[in-house]
This record gives sequence, structure tokens and C-alpha cells, in this order.
Amino acid sequence: MKKHIAVVLVFLSVFGFSQTKMSDAEVKSFVAKVSSENKNMQSLQSDFVQTKKMDFLNKDIVTSGKMALKTPNQLSWKYTKPYQYSVVFQNNKIYINDQGKKSSVDAKSKMFEKINKLIVGTSGGNLFNDPEFTVQYFKNGSNKIARFTPKSAQLLRYIKQVDLTFAENQTTVSQVNMLEASGDTTTITFKNTKINAAIPAEAFSL
Repeated sequence: MKKHIAVVLVFLSVFGFSQTKMSDAEVKSFVAKVSSENKNMQSLQSDFVQTKKMDFLNKDIVTSGKMALKTPNQLSWKYTKPYQYSVVFQNNKIYINDQGKKSSVDAKSKMFEKINKLIVGTSGGNLFNDPEFTVQYFKNGSNKIARFTPKSAQLLRYIKQVDLTFAENQTTVSQVNMLEASGDTTTITFKNTKINAAIPAEAFSL
């Protein structure tokens, strides 16, 4: 019983018990602002901290690193603490460097591409128009939250929902809360975000 109560408390703390739905007017204004201000985004860079809660572990797994996005098809996640691990998405391929061990896999299914488009969000201004997701809009204090729920059974095998939080007066994602099909949760918090700043080529190399 205690275990089940703990899982419920984690869920409520991650996805926000005090969320309320936006009105139609608020949704229209929010979507228009985010889409307009990010329509011409060419690149995005940010530091991130990722916290993963797993049912069978008593301690959260906390990692950190740097994320870089360059349109139309370059995206990298470079974990630097507590270990070195890099994932680069490029031209429908996924390149991995696991502490010196390099490999690559195909991404033709678009599964990883879609999940990562949600995580980095907003680039190109078309975030809220993906036909594979149902989107609901909430507010929590001054924060705005877009909740994406997959429509396809294929995506639901991996994720149940993804909440993208936009901090006050921000039009890029400040936090991601992902509820996985397994019941595990992943929270990614972004800081020091830069838009359309020059990105060195090594950001997308392994």
C-alpha cells in the first residue's frame, strides 16, 4: 500500500495537482505567440538537468549536460555528468557515443524523431499541429503547460503523455515532464537557453 501511495505522490508532484485548464481565448493567444515567435528559429542551445524516477529504484537518477538543435535535421544530447554519453540525431540516423563506444541505428520509424521534437519543442512554429498527438492546455500559476497525448498505439507503447512547460513570458520549453508507458517518469529542466546563436560543428559530432 505504501508503495502505491508513493507512486501517486510522485505522479502528482511531477504533473502538477494545481493545474487548471486554459480558456479558449487563453489557448488561442498562447499558441499564436509561441508559433509566431519561433517560426524563424534556426537553432537552439541549452543546458539541461534530467531526473528519472523508476519504480524499482529508491533514488532518482540525475544527469546533466547540453542540448543543441539546428534546423532542419540536427539534434544532439550530450550528457556530461555523472558520465559521458552523447546522442546525435542527423539525417534519419541516430549516432551514439557511450563513453567512447560508438554506434549508430536507423531512425526511419520516426519514433525517436517525434519524441525529440516534443522535448526540444517549438522549432519552426509548428509544435501544436502534429496530427499524431492530442493537445490540451493548462496553466499553473504563471506557467503555461501543453500536454501531448499520443493517438497511435505505436507511440503509446513508449509514452503515455508529455507535458511541456513554458515559464512566464517564455516561448521556448523550460521543462519537460514525460510519463512513460512503464509508469516511470522523466523530468528535463532547461536553463541558459540561447536562440539562433552560432553553434560550433563539434556540437553534432561524437
